[in-house]
Amino acid sequence: MIPIVTPAEMAAIDAAAPEGTDVLVARAGAAVAVAARRMMGGTYGRRVLVAAGKGNNGADGRVAAAALERWGVRCRVVTPPEALELVATADTASPASATWDLVIDAAYGTGLRGSWGAGRTPAAPVLAVDIPSGIDALTGEDHGCWPAAVTVTFGALKPGLLLHPGAAAAGEVELAPIGLDASGAVSWLVTDADADAALPSAEPAAHKWRRAVRVIAGSPQMRGAGHLVCAAAQQAGAGMVVVSSPGVRAADVARPTEAVARDLRPGDWADPALDGIKRFDAAVIGPGIGADPTALAQAARFIADCPVPLVVDADGLTALAEHPECLHERTAPTVLTPHDGEFAKLTGDPPAADRFSAVRRAADEFNAVVLLKGPTTLVAARAAANTSAPSAAVLAAASGTARLATAGSGDVLSGVIAAVLSAGATEPDAVLLGTAAAAHWHGRTATFGGHDPAAGLTPLTAMHQVELLGAVRAGLAAAGAETSST
Repeated sequence: MIPIVTPAEMAAIDAAAPEGTDVLVARAGAAVAVAARRMMGGTYGRRVLVAAGKGNNGADGRVAAAALERWGVRCRVVTPPEALELVATADTASPASATWDLVIDAAYGTGLRGSWGAGRTPAAPVLAVDIPSGIDALTGEDHGCWPAAVTVTFGALKPGLLLHPGAAAAGEVELAPIGLDASGAVSWLVTDADADAALPSAEPAAHKWRRAVRVIAGSPQMRGAGHLVCAAAQQAGAGMVVVSSPGVRAADVARPTEAVARDLRPGDWADPALDGIKRFDAAVIGPGIGADPTALAQAARFIADCPVPLVVDADGLTALAEHPECLHERTAPTVLTPHDGEFAKLTGDPPAADRFSAVRRAADEFNAVVLLKGPTTLVAARAAANTSAPSAAVLAAASGTARLATAGSGDVLSGVIAAVLSAGATEPDAVLLGTAAAAHWHGRTATFGGHDPAAGLTPLTAMHQVELLGAVRAGLAAAGAETSST
């Protein structure tokens, strides 16, 4: 996994480095120079504008400029205000920045907490040093920046490179190792190889009840939700899936052919839903069950008494918000999967700009694994009482795209998580990693290479996501094998 650290944590890592600042700056500047050469497709005769501030970020830019000049590049190194003026006063018909093949933003980096006056964007591609100046390194907020084609960052990723709008402004992010030890980070980005290692494989002696998932989803008004959860769980490895939709006769429950349906009559349905629950390895409750008081009260009873790992989503989260006591007696793992609106219902406030801290606090508050959905999905687990960990761990899954912002996508994710947990994850670290791996797997359906490229900007329907899970899993396995061989 790739470490993610806050600006304050990065400052501590810098201070603890065995080499001096000059050595680190030399390495960072060299990495920027190499990236610049690659972006320009060569060096001889190229022209580069470098906006270099007073701190280490500016020093990185000046070292990069010196290296580029040795390779035949004509560099102009100016202060940030001078760079802004050069770009702002460029003639629109024939912009001065067009004479530059590249602009290096080494103005402020992570040290800036507000605006530096960036207005017009340079005509030439921008290479940002550490983070685009004007992007808050902790929250990703944009206070005015030059959007970068490439950002070279050092030692570890910063939250602002993963949280939007900063993630979009950073362009392609390259992590340059310069001799900094970030192994003590408490936040990490999941990679394809990490997901492959965490996802379960079929056991040679497996049978259909080895990884059984119980689903409580759907209702007379939203019959499709249960179908999507079941289909996703099946594609993600569940051997047996049994589904009930409160208020819907078994014969009328929408489900894949292979899923088994059971009646849940209107009214008092929590106890019937729990009948035989110990035979299952994981469960899902919430998608499409409805938000009337009776449904919420019954869902809360199911949550409280369910003895197996449980994924709570959608209307199940509303039930939890109305009946928070239902978590108090749970001993089996619980995974909560809110989007921003559901997070506000649960906690009383929408996620803070510092989303890493927000999801970490929620995991502590609910003593559960909390998955906060978004362009970058964040998964947190409460720090174990018997460890020296300073705070709850957070894993980030940034594999998805806006193509997943479509009806039913959350139902698919719930099914995938339940299938992963059904393999036996019960320890907090295993539940955390399995949940993050499931989110990464699901996210990869949005960028799977087998899609029609012309559809790259269109929503990916929930059923198409389900259909792609098998092929995406094979791709993750290939990435894992390649990592193991290097």
